[in-house]
Amino acid sequence: MSQIESSVLPQRPSAVILGAQWGDEGKGKIVDVLSEKFDIVARYAGGHNAGHTVIIDGQKFVLQLIPCGVLRPGCTGVIGNGVVLDPMAFLSEVQKLRAAGVRVDGNLFISNRAQVILPYHRMIELAAETAPGRQTIGTTRRGIGPAYEDKIHRNGLRVVDLLNPSLLRTHIHNACHEKNTIAHALFGTEPLDPKQMYEEYARAAEQIAPFVTDTAYLLNHALTVGQNIMFEGAQGALLDIDHGTYPFVTSSSSTAGGAVTGTGVGPRHAGTVIGVTKAYVTRVGEGPFPTEIEGETADLLRARGMEYGAVTGRPRRCGWLDIPLLRYSNMINSTQWLVVTKMDVLDECDEIPVCTAYEIDGKMTSIIPADIRGFKSIRPVYTRLKGWSCSTEGITEYDQLPKPAQQYLEFLERESGAKIGIVSTGPDRGQTITMPEFEDLFARKG
Repeated sequence: MSQIESSVLPQRPSAVILGAQWGDEGKGKIVDVLSEKFDIVARYAGGHNAGHTVIIDGQKFVLQLIPCGVLRPGCTGVIGNGVVLDPMAFLSEVQKLRAAGVRVDGNLFISNRAQVILPYHRMIELAAETAPGRQTIGTTRRGIGPAYEDKIHRNGLRVVDLLNPSLLRTHIHNACHEKNTIAHALFGTEPLDPKQMYEEYARAAEQIAPFVTDTAYLLNHALTVGQNIMFEGAQGALLDIDHGTYPFVTSSSSTAGGAVTGTGVGPRHAGTVIGVTKAYVTRVGEGPFPTEIEGETADLLRARGMEYGAVTGRPRRCGWLDIPLLRYSNMINSTQWLVVTKMDVLDECDEIPVCTAYEIDGKMTSIIPADIRGFKSIRPVYTRLKGWSCSTEGITEYDQLPKPAQQYLEFLERESGAKIGIVSTGPDRGQTITMPEFEDLFARKG
């Protein structure tokens, strides 16, 4: 590959697409819808704790590690260096996609600098989450956090090392000695067998090797020849390790900044930022949720929105749209465009409350607190909007939406400070409204 010329700008704009809330906003469908306008979709953070569900002509695909762009012919998928890779989960996904007729060979690449998840990461996380007296975060128990811990501790195994049998054997032997000792001392966990682990992962490495390359060079070279990239986020901005509702967060940078550090593409090439928000809010696992609701209305939203985790199957907590949180997300990501998903889920609501401010200890504010105590003190202040009480499912033109639905979207756009580019009115690829100004942003490939 030729030397990268960093001064060359892409001919067509790239974009970062991320969740504006706590994840599960429907990014998978939106990445799939937009991918026809991009040459490459690059995943930049997280691991197989993130599930993106895409429905194409009634066929359902659930992707956890592999970027959604591979489902679009002519679009290349890249797993960036900011991702933690579980080799077994990756190979399982590849097998399912091949069986479904999706082309992955020669069309999907893994960064040689991505960190690898090994069985002792899962062992440590499971033991820590279930230990008596420890604060439960509500993780997926797939080893994501411990893998990132090893990365920051400069003691992790990278994909490039996975492909080196001698190094892999030594690393597993040393790591198992350390992790087995710690897990047994703290949690009474039975030890893992390093010999068996090495044999299993050495075989996996042989199957993974054809996908591995220096993806930073691949992506930057693509930009120099005029291709464009969609940087696909995982989880949501409010789960970011720095900017989220700490400590109930993920272990990676799920905000727009993660697209730069997680792929090796410089900031000025990242392009526009597109935030995906539901027309309401959900959250999986523990952590603060100011606008959470319970009872019949929550059950209605959960049932209509099929609010169960794509990875874990856990029922999602449901609540009303939170404008202060959305403004905060837009601010820290420099979000220019919003995609509003699951608009049709609100079809049966006569009235739709929207949180527009907080009351904390008797004082009004629109700034979210940094600490959990502050979140627990929040009393949401609601503006109540009229529902539309009719079906919006499958509508593809904005003018066809009932007037109250249009007013809801206009209110959301005005209060959040970002323009709405897409509205999703159902799970299928075709159940989508695209605003003309947003449509013109990205020229179609070819």
